[in-house]
Amino acid sequence: MCGIVGYVGPNEATEFLLEGLRRLEYRGYDSSGVATLHKGDLMITKTAGRIDNLAAALRKYPAPGTVGLGHTRWATHGPATDENAHPHIGGERVLALVHNGVIDNFRVLKTKLSELGYKFSTATDTEVVAQLLDYELQQCLALQDPEQRISEPYEVLVQAMQAMLSQLRGTYGFAVIFRDYPDVILAARLSSPLVIGIGNGEHFIASDQTPLAGRADKIVFLADHEVAVVTANSIRVVSRDLGDVPHDVKLIEVDDTQVGLDGFPHYMLKEIFEQPETVRNAMRGRFDHDQATAVFGGLNLSAQQLRAVDRFVLTACGTSWHAGLVGEYMLEAFARVPVEVEYASELRYRNPPLSTNTLLFAITQSGETIDTLAAMREVKRKGHPALSICNVVGSTIARESDGGIYLHAGPEIGVASTKAFTSQCVVLALLALYFGRLRHLSYEAGLRVIDELEALPEQVEQALTTNSDIRRIAAKYAGCDNFLYLGRQYNFPAALEGALKLKEISYIHAEGYPAAEMKHGPIALVDENTPSVFIVPRGGVYEKVLANMEEIKARGGPVIAIVNPGDEDAAEIADDVIHVPAVADFVQPIVTAIPLQLLAYHIAVLRGCDVDKPRNLAKSVTVE
Repeated sequence: MCGIVGYVGPNEATEFLLEGLRRLEYRGYDSSGVATLHKGDLMITKTAGRIDNLAAALRKYPAPGTVGLGHTRWATHGPATDENAHPHIGGERVLALVHNGVIDNFRVLKTKLSELGYKFSTATDTEVVAQLLDYELQQCLALQDPEQRISEPYEVLVQAMQAMLSQLRGTYGFAVIFRDYPDVILAARLSSPLVIGIGNGEHFIASDQTPLAGRADKIVFLADHEVAVVTANSIRVVSRDLGDVPHDVKLIEVDDTQVGLDGFPHYMLKEIFEQPETVRNAMRGRFDHDQATAVFGGLNLSAQQLRAVDRFVLTACGTSWHAGLVGEYMLEAFARVPVEVEYASELRYRNPPLSTNTLLFAITQSGETIDTLAAMREVKRKGHPALSICNVVGSTIARESDGGIYLHAGPEIGVASTKAFTSQCVVLALLALYFGRLRHLSYEAGLRVIDELEALPEQVEQALTTNSDIRRIAAKYAGCDNFLYLGRQYNFPAALEGALKLKEISYIHAEGYPAAEMKHGPIALVDENTPSVFIVPRGGVYEKVLANMEEIKARGGPVIAIVNPGDEDAAEIADDVIHVPAVADFVQPIVTAIPLQLLAYHIAVLRGCDVDKPRNLAKSVTVE
């Protein structure tokens, strides 16, 4: 979940390192630091808190050098202090190392190193790795032929790195610079992403593509168990057995225009307002009107294989899990195939009975979520095909899945997911249409589904016009400390997602429930200071939800209702109403998600919260 950047080239490193860390701050922002090489010494600057603290420290004490590393931390071992911030030093200032991940056996290694005379000054697992690497480097140097040290100066670094990595248990993305090798960075990964950006006589290292926008046109994705040796003019990738590995060079998928605020005060608000376009992009080129179905280019399974599927398992975490629940309703309604939605963190440790024709979909924005990746790998290990629904091209899950569908939503920088959720729901609707047409869904029904989906971008645009009304409603309820979110059928997952958004960015306790379940316990929470947000567009259970609203009002609870225009019945019950366009039931969660996102956003702003960097959270969860 931490962010890593690195630079080697002819220019001062800290300019890129600071800019890159700001772009990666959504991955962690407890503390940050940089290390550069200058005049034969390591220059280390580390501060607790946001990147601005680090920038201020560097203005006071500059860190010159044309080789350097940067890190922004999401704390796992030890609190967010200057000492625990990365980079960490190995040996007598021999090397500096940054790390994303968790080393499970660091205590055993720390004991071993302590017995060898190594001292530790932090509570982190990463310092143990840095000291272990120094130990292995000293061992390798002692055995190295002096002539080889001249002819192959980096070979000893690779040998030491592989010796160190072979002792680790856990996950990692590492980047390392060495005092006595001032023109090289070593990088390695296992279940934690690292990419190498290719510039003009310079190379960059980062946790994802975002810091590279505007700096590099091409990138190399590092794979698990690979070590990269990176200089200003070369990239060498080495396998566990010390053999060279060919590396594919890809075009970067992110540009400068996608990582700016474009006049918005926060990335979250910008990304909410991007949804008409991102919904459109998720559908672009994926309709076959002649066959009344959806088309995909990357499923990599034949129509015959897909028609044989008799069970779907959708696995995800957080917001992506809520999108999976929406997909469950869609797939079962259109394709008439059983669907299970599994938390990836649970699925990876379970042994559920899976039929021969079970198909897994891993749903993820980043493509790097460690639990989702592990669950997908476990299902694949048992011989089942695993496809992905993913936003990040070249991510680990996208590369390791048997096939998949990209969201094409562009970088999502706000920690609370918005546009990825609606794009995931759109892609799942396309899948439901596709599998429905493979089975029993009629041609006319397929065309109706296409018509509903093609109208979505304009309907999302209409939902965004509620922004000013929602700001007013938010001001009315921003002081409340508990919320209930209630919906039925397709809008039950929307209620869960609305509650999660409020929790994530405003720190208000909120719970989502099926509206009918409110009577079975949650109604005990209702009082005049606990608003209930009802998602109640017209549909098959409309009258039932109105009755649930009446039950809340009878007990003095305030009601905020998301309704269709002209709904006087709901307006008569509710204290406040938000109008969204009337749409078919299967796309209601996409439209109703908009006011739920805006409500959470405005309440958080009114409470003085940092909506793009909520406390304790990070965007990409790459540690268990």
